[in-house]
Amino acid sequence: MQRSGLALAVLALLYESPMHPYRMQQLIKERGKDLVVNVGQRSQLYKTIDRLLREEMITVAEVQREAARPERTVYTITDAGRQATEEWTATMLAHPRPDFPEFTAGLAYLPILSPEQVLEALTTRLATVTRELEELEGSVTAVVDQLPRLVLIESEYMRAHLRTDIEWINALIDDLRQGRLTWDRERLIEEARRFYSSSE
Repeated sequence: MQRSGLALAVLALLYESPMHPYRMQQLIKERGKDLVVNVGQRSQLYKTIDRLLREEMITVAEVQREAARPERTVYTITDAGRQATEEWTATMLAHPRPDFPEFTAGLAYLPILSPEQVLEALTTRLATVTRELEELEGSVTAVVDQLPRLVLIESEYMRAHLRTDIEWINALIDDLRQGRLTWDRERLIEEARRFYSSSE
């Protein structure tokens, strides 16, 4: 089975104890892990659980039936699932996998926009990223004295990443404002056409 952050989250929760999908989703959100795995759509969670079942990494422990509630299937991890949890975690830590972020793709095609358009877009992004950092730091500050560093380690990494982003975007914005980075879009397009027509 192809590993994913959500599959790892499910296995890690079942590593602790058997539970049903609704409880998994609750815990992922309560623990702030929804910042690192996409659990917004419950259908995606159920698809992941179905794949883990097919691969025999988890199994059904029981089906709970209560009069006023719908049936709830409780899942538990298998030995294969425990092994996969440990292997996936180690692999994710050790080996970077290309994730092709949209921001990097946007930077790759910067000349399509004018310097003024890029400046406007980056200013908007800077405000968003700065707000994300402020919110993350606020949520971490609220619990940092109550929880060990170990359970907040991904937030620590995310904060460092956001700070680096902010510093780099600020520098790029400054280069654009000061004219140290500039270009003529139409001229670049014309040069590209000329270059490729001569190389054919």
